[in-house]
Amino acid sequence: MAEYSQRGRIIQYMQDAYGTEAEYLWTDSPDSAVFRYPASRKWYAIIMRVLPERLGLSGEQTLDVMNVKCSTIMIGSLLSTKGFFPAYHMNKNHWFSIVLDGSVSDDQIIPLLELSYDSVAPKRRKKQTQPAEE
Repeated sequence: MAEYSQRGRIIQYMQDAYGTEAEYLWTDSPDSAVFRYPASRKWYAIIMRVLPERLGLSGEQTLDVMNVKCSTIMIGSLLSTKGFFPAYHMNKNHWFSIVLDGSVSDDQIIPLLELSYDSVAPKRRKKQTQPAEE
């Protein structure tokens, strides 16, 4: 990936891999970008700038943060790892936050992003089999 901010690299990855463009929905939060699964229009990621205190950290400078979705069990194990936090401003049972400051590598983020993308994909229905006629 190119040598620019982690936020920029991850946004570029989502555009290239999934064909999804950032949607900037809020005038009062112009840096917040939502990414949706094309068919379902469900969010699979949101990138925003937040104050460190929102994540229980100290400091004054805003942080780039991405929220993604995954299983509750996986969230529990990720939260003990540097750079991962309970979701800011989302359901903490299904979402978690990743600080995009390089403390979590792109190579670690991309598989989690793929899980989130897949989790909002429309579910395929199994074909019901007809009982054999006697």
